[in-house]
Amino acid sequence: MKIKFWGTRGSIPAPGPDTVKYGGNTTCVEVRLKDNTLLIIDAGTGIRKLGLSLIKENITQINLFLTHSHWDHIQGFPFFAPAHFPSVEIDIFGRPPAYSKLKELLADQMEYRYFPVNFDDLKSKINFIEIYKNKFTINNATMHIIETNHPGATHALRIEEDGANFIFLTDNEIHPPTLPKNPYKDFVNFSFKADLFVHDAQYTPEEMSNKKGWGHSSYDQATQLAIDARVKSFALFHHEPEHTDKDIDAILMKCKRIIKKQKSSLKCFAAKEGSEIEI
Repeated sequence: MKIKFWGTRGSIPAPGPDTVKYGGNTTCVEVRLKDNTLLIIDAGTGIRKLGLSLIKENITQINLFLTHSHWDHIQGFPFFAPAHFPSVEIDIFGRPPAYSKLKELLADQMEYRYFPVNFDDLKSKINFIEIYKNKFTINNATMHIIETNHPGATHALRIEEDGANFIFLTDNEIHPPTLPKNPYKDFVNFSFKADLFVHDAQYTPEEMSNKKGWGHSSYDQATQLAIDARVKSFALFHHEPEHTDKDIDAILMKCKRIIKKQKSSLKCFAAKEGSEIEI
């Protein structure tokens, strides 16, 4: 299984000279299974460049899983080049209750008031697939789903294929101020011994104190979850748009100090736009 980051930023794009290292595009991750089956997680602005890459590959079958419908996870879809080709078929997966409005949500941002091409004018064949249970399959891979602690209905993925396990768990407030949708132990169990664990680490502890209930976590909370879940590798993700490359470098060093202090073997890095990992 190969994972490639096309968008690692949270909330809003943050282009500029201070975000070159880790990237300024919003959430989009490519997953390639062993048979080259393509799964895209979220359609933030990072999906634009991914789409151009897929056109060059002549990819015609695409699976797209949307964790939720906030702007930074769907705003790149109108610029997704394969959606404009009649030879392409796109299966878009969604969970209730957001599924019932999934097409409406994507179409609304493409109304003529906001965008020159209407959703119904897209040339590709688009299928909306509702996931009723907390597990589904795509070819030889099994996808497990858990709801995160985030405003609205938001879901994380555990992808399993031939013994490899990838966790994508962003937009999750590990310790929310109100009753959690899922308690801490459930996230530990969901992520347990994963090969690669990608988790929301948007805030510093100082920032977290003023943003409780916003649906995101601080880097120290995410690091502790990774340690407790005994994952092999942890990627800090959903970078705060105000954080520069230097800020993220400093956060990464603090995470590594936490890991060293607890004598954990956990490998930790900050997700970079364009980087690729094979597990």
